[in-house]
Amino acid sequence: MLAETICSAVSAAGLGIAAITAYRRRFLAAARIAAYALVPLGLVMTGAVEWLAETAFSPVAWAGFGVLGVSWALFMTTRAVERRRGGGTREGTGRRKGRKGGDVVEPGASAPSLGAGQRPAAKPGRAAGGAGQPADDFSDIEAILKKHGI
Repeated sequence: MLAETICSAVSAAGLGIAAITAYRRRFLAAARIAAYALVPLGLVMTGAVEWLAETAFSPVAWAGFGVLGVSWALFMTTRAVERRRGGGTREGTGRRKGRKGGDVVEPGASAPSLGAGQRPAAKPGRAAGGAGQPADDFSDIEAILKKHGI
């Protein structure tokens, strides 16, 4: 009962300040002050203040908040461990364990990219271009485009 009275008084004071601000021809600021002043009154009218007052003095509600906190802590801990391990193995990630323990690519996956020291094989139809340019001047770009399927 006391909380509802205090919220109503705060709303009335806020609306009074909004009226004074509007009298000074600052209508935008007055509308903003009125909006903030109506929040406590709306909370009282919806019953949120009464619910909050009942919750603050209920041991069962505090135990419920404790359970929610433990749940949140477990969730965040498992996320941190999963990130530290590098994700974990889930179905549908595109990788699976082979028979000898090594990772293999799924049958439907695209071809792997070239390693750092490998170059694509020279095409038989290409010869060294004129003006002193080597035949594989665009081979790196071609490898990148092939890697992305372009």
